[in-house]
Amino acid sequence: MKKKLFFAGAGGQGALAIGQMIAKAAMDEGKEVTWLPSYGPEMRGGTANCTVVVSDRPISCPLINEADMLVVMNLPSLTKFQSMVVPGGTIFINSSLVPITSDRTDVKVVEVPANEIASNLGNDRASNIVMLSAILKETGIVKEETIRHEIEKMFSGRKAKFLPANLEALKTYLD
Repeated sequence: MKKKLFFAGAGGQGALAIGQMIAKAAMDEGKEVTWLPSYGPEMRGGTANCTVVVSDRPISCPLINEADMLVVMNLPSLTKFQSMVVPGGTIFINSSLVPITSDRTDVKVVEVPANEIASNLGNDRASNIVMLSAILKETGIVKEETIRHEIEKMFSGRKAKFLPANLEALKTYLD
């Protein structure tokens, strides 16, 4: 099993955080993993993306030219990266911010109103965790318990006050 994942959005939308949580969870589950981030010139609001490769065998290169799964948090990311998804792959689209769907007919498209759901939960910044919930439901790439543990680590210390809202966002598609 080898899965190539690509996460993209504007800086601050949490696309890299989703990729990193999946990568760490996969490592915790004993899988081989690479995580390679890429940032635009600005941290918040600029472009940000990352690749994650998860495998049961050693990974020779973290770079990917094609992806089994693409997660886009904004319209420019869909426009720029949808062509890299292999036929039969999956594109997750944050339909709250992307007013169109993919024009690809050879892939599965999962539209997730991530910002809308996060806002309804009272936590506008948890749209990435809502998207993560949808990814886990559709792919089972890692176990829910392992991701929950990663979220608990991420939202500890000074960020502990954000933990309950993010755990609630994780339940969106998993309950």
